[in-house]
Amino acid sequence: MTSLAERLADLQSGDPDRAEAAAAALPAHGEAGLAALHPLLQDENEDTRWWAVRALAGFESHAASEQLTAALDDTGLSVQQCAALALSQQLWPGSVPRLAAHLASEDSLLARLAGDALVAQGSEAVPTLIAVLEGGSAAARVEAARALALIGDTRAIPALFKLLDSDSALLEHWASEGLQKMGVGMAFFKPGG
Repeated sequence: MTSLAERLADLQSGDPDRAEAAAAALPAHGEAGLAALHPLLQDENEDTRWWAVRALAGFESHAASEQLTAALDDTGLSVQQCAALALSQQLWPGSVPRLAAHLASEDSLLARLAGDALVAQGSEAVPTLIAVLEGGSAAARVEAARALALIGDTRAIPALFKLLDSDSALLEHWASEGLQKMGVGMAFFKPGG
């Protein structure tokens, strides 16, 4: 078996194939592998931090999920994106507030990845998403509406209904999608019309 030290060297090698193989293999080293990634998350090199986050994605532990959530606030955009993508594969309710904050990101990819990760959190994310829908920026509201539509939790019905008269075609679209998914009838008729 390849040693932990060799895996860490491969992770930082600058060779994408070696780094990917190391990232995929590190979870087999358990707690020692997880502990070894911690200093890499603080490294000056954004690429090193990115690969550390990529490796964290394979660990199924609360500690790994906490570190991924912390990485959402990394100074490097690519690291933030990687952390959001990783959190879309893990159920970790503690990530919801930080993910929701990224729905308003100027980077549309990060906002979408954060939205996808919130969808993965399912019902845990619904109250936070409703709050964003009611008071977030225009871009954040669209991502929140999309996430609520994809989650399909009936607690979102009143908030989605309010969007049907929105000035935003995207908000209306996601409200309609979500309400249809939840089986809420969408036939509206104007009296006398």
